[in-house]
Amino acid sequence: MKDIMINVNPSDTQVCIVENGELVEFWVERKNLTRLVGNIYKGKVQNVLNGMQAAFVNIGLEKNAFLYAGDTLEYGEILKDVTDKKLNLKAGDNILCQVTKEQFGSKGARITMNVTLPGRGVVLMPQIDYVGVSRRITDEKKKQELIDFVTKVKPEGFGIILRTQSVDCSKEEIQEEISELVAKWNKIKELNMTKPAGTLIYKEEGVAIRAVRDMLRDDVDHIIIDDKRLLEDFKIAFASLNEKKPDLFVLYDDKEHMHKKYGLTKQITDLLQRKVVLANGAYLIIDRTEALTVIDVNTGKYVGEKNLEQTVFDTNCIAAKEIARQLRVRNIGGIVVIDFIDMENPEHSQKVLEVLQEALSMDRTKTSVIGMTPLGLVELTRKKTRSMLESVMLQTCPYCNGDGYVLSDEVMANKLKFYLNDVFACKDNTSVLVTLSPSVFNKIFAYRLLEKECANEWRDKRIYLRPDEHLHVEKFDVKVLHGAILDLPENAKMLF
Repeated sequence: MKDIMINVNPSDTQVCIVENGELVEFWVERKNLTRLVGNIYKGKVQNVLNGMQAAFVNIGLEKNAFLYAGDTLEYGEILKDVTDKKLNLKAGDNILCQVTKEQFGSKGARITMNVTLPGRGVVLMPQIDYVGVSRRITDEKKKQELIDFVTKVKPEGFGIILRTQSVDCSKEEIQEEISELVAKWNKIKELNMTKPAGTLIYKEEGVAIRAVRDMLRDDVDHIIIDDKRLLEDFKIAFASLNEKKPDLFVLYDDKEHMHKKYGLTKQITDLLQRKVVLANGAYLIIDRTEALTVIDVNTGKYVGEKNLEQTVFDTNCIAAKEIARQLRVRNIGGIVVIDFIDMENPEHSQKVLEVLQEALSMDRTKTSVIGMTPLGLVELTRKKTRSMLESVMLQTCPYCNGDGYVLSDEVMANKLKFYLNDVFACKDNTSVLVTLSPSVFNKIFAYRLLEKECANEWRDKRIYLRPDEHLHVEKFDVKVLHGAILDLPENAKMLF
């Protein structure tokens, strides 16, 4: 049972790919954030750095895009050998380019001159004469049949890649889609001739259309949408599919939220947690750093049934499958390092790697397992294109500013001590009211942290503490009180 569920909100659109009730892919597209991957621009080369075999191109964004020599075209072919190759470009040249990787942090978007236009069954490469086929099509006879057909019907000079979904398409549908993509390319060429540099020539489809285009195969039972207008758009865009399978597109109009109805709410919430509990009670810890993602496997509550080695092996196998799912559903890209639990048996280590690779084979995004390091860490890379889930759904903590930590209650009590020493340096200051966070307030009284100071240098001072649940744990406010009669809040408590 496989469904595509599309939830449309005023602020974003969310797409869930669900297999047998389990979330396997989750896409979010904010309406106030511009997505770049797939967009085609008329760019202007700003500068060429032959030492880096790259160029920076102005495509009308705040940051210049990055063009690597291997992503340029020469005589209608991608440069295969870029060693010591100078770019056949100079500052001021106008080029037609397509974004292949979103801009991250301080880095601009990555672009290519090899423009591609994706459809459901095929991808059109209008500048390269080539026919390719998805590696997921394993039936050699069907593969050759498709190659022979598109070679015959494709326009001369154009390239075609047959997607996995092409197996489910009729020859008429494939030919019609090629014609539609060629017409789209001709429109792009016209705009490129007339528009100024730095202009968006073609905008990639939104997340809902892309999800159906890229994920819809015969194994999808339903596409459930909670927006009537979008549903009608789908029926028009995928008319032939709607005719073959009238119950494919389903309008969700229940009052209960779609995610809650299908048990997805907790699954989505869990995607933002560091800790992932496995079915047997073991767990993963997923941490992001600037350069890579680190995943640690722990046995947790799982104690096994036979012996330690078998317990560890079973846990690592379960973890390997879940790690593959987490990479996919969280869209984790770049370098990933996995610290499996140490195994004594080399055969077990090899088996865990095989389980991991098999689970990763279900991922549409290219993933390569590099192998195991001498320290027993498994290294892999996953192609990074769109933003990771956490960058879309999370924002930097206003308290810790992304550090992930705040000062401990004991440290804050110590800071308060030094601050009060400065306040009491003025002999007229004998009474103060300190407002601080409840956790620091409780720790001071529970562990009598400032008792020594109160018995010695502060013995003739009156110090009142007041907890405030709205105050940040790293903040406190000290107010000097004057007069013999003090007007104190009800929850103020005298310090020792």
